Amino acid sequence: MEFPNIDDVYTLLSDKLESWLEQAITLLPNIVVAFLIAIGFGLLAKIVGKWVGKLMRRTFESRQIAGLLTSIIKAVIVVAGIFIALDFVGLSGTVTSLLAGAGIVGLAIGFAFQDMTENFIAGVAMGIRKPFDIGDVIEADGVFGNVKEINLRNTLVETFYGQLEVIPNKILFRNILTNYSYLGYRRIEVPVGISYADDVEKAAEVITEAMREKDYVIKKDETAVYAEGFGDSSINLLLWFWIRYPGDPGFMVVRHDAVVTVKRVLEENDILIPFPIRTLDFNSKGSDNLDNMLTSASKSKHSKAQENPDSPSLDKSEEGDGADE
Repeated sequence: MEFPNIDDVYTLLSDKLESWLEQAITLLPNIVVAFLIAIGFGLLAKIVGKWVGKLMRRTFESRQIAGLLTSIIKAVIVVAGIFIALDFVGLSGTVTSLLAGAGIVGLAIGFAFQDMTENFIAGVAMGIRKPFDIGDVIEADGVFGNVKEINLRNTLVETFYGQLEVIPNKILFRNILTNYSYLGYRRIEVPVGISYADDVEKAAEVITEAMREKDYVIKKDETAVYAEGFGDSSINLLLWFWIRYPGDPGFMVVRHDAVVTVKRVLEENDILIPFPIRTLDFNSKGSDNLDNMLTSASKSKHSKAQENPDSPSLDKSEEGDGADE
């Protein structure tokens, strides 16, 4: 194998370097202009970003959505400036290659991070729909608490047990979500049972009057007590009333006071809240009552004693006394 002559290699490299240098000198004005174009588009993106950011914050309540759209617009302006600058120096083929490569990379990233992309899209959709805000009390997918933070991928909810739950936005977007703060009020139900001997209408009247006097009760005309059904030991009633929610006093304090008030009012009006009661009824259909059963048993025992007068008739207590003697 023959090695190339060193002089020939040197000559080839020199020719190439001279050719590249000549091309660079020829394109130097275009390179400078392209550089200035890129800088100009960067400054334009910054100025437009400030103006668009203010407009987006006025249009959308969600700062995350406003920031996202502003960043997208700024990125589009910067990328457009880079592509124009590359095309200005004669690198149009490079621009086409970059666009094709960006599409392929974006597709690959979309498949690789499908779950993250789904959460991101759900966050954008919820930012536009605005089903809840920071500070609202929500319940979704078994999580119940106050919303502490909202971002484009997940939502942070502090439960009433003191835990911080991180919920992916796709779960909030797909499942049923209850916002307890949206309307600003909430109904509380308090069940109570009274004895069958007491008057249902009177119990409902005294409970309703007592609850309508409470300051925390709103929609006082809708405060009512309804008979819910027949229980094993009581007639079951259900108290309904409305409160501001979230508000002061809180839900647990209000429900506690309602239970105490119902008990006190029923006691003052001599209406019994019964304990569980079991009644033995021997006079149901197809049977006999207890008195008849005892009388029949006594007669049967007496007749047997008359038929066998010689048989011992001492009971256990008498036998015991005889044994002691």
